[in-house]
Order: sequence, then structure tokens, then C-alpha cells
Amino acid sequence: MTGVGMAGTDALTWKEFGEEHLPELTRLAEDCLAADGGLPLFAGAPLVRARLLQTRTLGAWHGGGLVAAVGAGLGGQPATSTGLVHPDWRARGLGGRLLSWAEAQAGDADLLVTTESWSVGADALFTARGYERTFTEWVQRHDLGVLPEVARPVDVTTEPVMLGPELFETYRASFADRPGFASPTAEEWLGELGEDDEYRPDLSLIARDPDGGAVGFVNVIDNWVDQVGVIPGWRGRRVGAYLVACALRGLAADGAREVWLCVNDNNPAAGLYRQLGFQDFGRRARYLRRRS
Repeated sequence: MTGVGMAGTDALTWKEFGEEHLPELTRLAEDCLAADGGLPLFAGAPLVRARLLQTRTLGAWHGGGLVAAVGAGLGGQPATSTGLVHPDWRARGLGGRLLSWAEAQAGDADLLVTTESWSVGADALFTARGYERTFTEWVQRHDLGVLPEVARPVDVTTEPVMLGPELFETYRASFADRPGFASPTAEEWLGELGEDDEYRPDLSLIARDPDGGAVGFVNVIDNWVDQVGVIPGWRGRRVGAYLVACALRGLAADGAREVWLCVNDNNPAAGLYRQLGFQDFGRRARYLRRRS
């Protein structure tokens, strides 16, 4: 967006937006991602719809262009909201106005604010308003022009995954000791993978010990490393690093040019991924305002 200069906010037109404005919403998300980084999928139609085309909407327009937008999902507990301000229009109070509007829509309900393209300014706004940051992830990108070399751990073999109870039990054993882990049922977890058209069981791997027992896994969805897990007794032996390196090589051989992943900001694995060549591409977060 060019030619904005220092146009005042009194020059803006405020009105609801809808499905017909999806191109403008997408451009706004793209411009925010270019400035702040974050989840690249946010610029895709499915996530733009899910985050911004909620129960109620409000957008700010200037010269026919959308410069700020917010959606509010109502009727649940908590209510939900996502807002965006174009980089050229920041530091003019628009973010605060969007947040106040979302709070008014939520009324007495708790409000969960989602940002897929985190910024320092947004964090300062939410903190000043008394919101608690409940979730933060790094978004990381790997250029497949350079692939990491990771030696196969002693006594470990790998093979493509099979969607079934063993994979689920390996997932559960790998994550059960993490704070706040809420295990889905095998039917739910396996069903979600099986119904995802972009899941790559041919590139997803399971690692086995000398007796054939499963000790770790990696799931690949499209060009994303979706999940990596190692059971407690086999951690610290580079099993996870080896699985990720194998997945990267498989994706490169399949023609991918880049690979993405998300990792919680307090997960030590973030450092491992950086050692393997992943680079930070921004963050995504959730903030909660409690009324109850």
C-alpha cells in the first residue's frame, strides 16, 4: 500500500466487511506477514475466513483500500477475535480501536484474541489492557537448498508410518509428560490425520529400537513438519534431529523448496531446529481477557 503518507484517521471509512472482500482481507494479511512474519498460511483463504469473517466484522477503508480489520466470534465462551492493522497505518490508535470494538461485542464473555502475525506493538497493547498471553509459537522456515547432515543414531532404524494404534501410542508417549497435554482419543487423532488431503504418510517416519519398538515419529503435512516426538527413554540421542533431517531430505527429493514448522516458544526443540538450519519467521500467539 503506497501513497498513504500521514493521512489522518478521520479520513477513514468504517464499515462491516464480508466474503466479497476476501481479496482485500488477503492483501492486508500478506502485508502484515511481510512486516511481522508469522504463519504463512494466514494469507490463505481458509484461515482468513476462519479468523476474520466471524459473527461480526469491522473494517477501516482509505481510498478504496482496507487498512484495518477485525472479526469477532460470538455466542461461545470465550468469545474470539482477530484484528489486523496495515504496517503503514500503525501508531495511530487503530489497534486500540479494533480491540475496544471486539471487547464491546464480547460483552460479559471472556475474550480470546488470536494473532497469526505477532508484533511487539500488538503485544504491548494487549498487555496494557490486562490480557494474559496464554500461547506463543515460533514459526520457522528451512530453505532446502542446504540440507543438514545428521548421523543415524546407533541402534535406530526408520520406516514410513502406518496410520494405526502404534503411531498414536508413540505420539501419546512422546507428549504425555508435557504440561497441559490433553490427549485426544486414538480415533480423533488418527481420523484428523487420515482426513487431511495434504498428509504425507510416505514422507512421515517412525523410528524403532533394535527390538522393533517404536521410539519416535515425525509427521509431514504438505511442506510442513507437523509433529516430532521421541519417547522419554530415547531422548538426548539425536533421534528427533535424525527424523527431521530425514523428512527434509524426503521433501527436497519430492521437489519442495522450503519447509515450515511451528514450535512453542518455551520448547527446547526450537534451538534444535535452528541448529538444523531452520530460521525464525515471526511468531503467533493467543491472549485471554477473563471476565469470569
